[in-house]
Amino acid sequence: MKVQQKNIFEGRVLSLALETHQLPDGRSAEYEIIHHPGGAAVLPVLDDGRLVLIRQFRPAAGGMLLEVPAGRLEEGESPEECVRREIVEEVGYRAGHLEKLGEMLPTVGFCTEKVCLFVATGLTRTEQALEDDEFIEIVICEAEEALAMVQRGEILDGKTQLALFLYAAGMRAAGS
Repeated sequence: MKVQQKNIFEGRVLSLALETHQLPDGRSAEYEIIHHPGGAAVLPVLDDGRLVLIRQFRPAAGGMLLEVPAGRLEEGESPEECVRREIVEEVGYRAGHLEKLGEMLPTVGFCTEKVCLFVATGLTRTEQALEDDEFIEIVICEAEEALAMVQRGEILDGKTQLALFLYAAGMRAAGS
């Protein structure tokens, strides 16, 4: 249970607080907690079954990363609205159908972020609308190749790995 919170930093993407929490045994401890509005990610699947991934410049990771399209939730925006917006902006497709794959907590030790994962089908081509600070290359591949890239250590992003594994598990369960 949170007993006290002191806000240390308020940024455009996140905020940082020093929080005191009561532990289950009654003791108290201080934690540095990053507050994040959450996000949503989407695995776009073309009509022929191929996947649309992106290679995106990520300065915190030191360069380009292979990922699923994703974004931070805007104020009042649902995860579904977020992925519908991001799939257009980042890869230039509109989703005809969204199915929720699951949710993840990427950094539970110090951050409140929760990411909702979706698969998008019934895609219609439209125009990409990248933000000024985005550098993105589109990568289209077979599901098996994407999973092999995870195994080879070429896809290191956690939300992408989980989305691919959940999608593959669903395909196996459906007998595809």
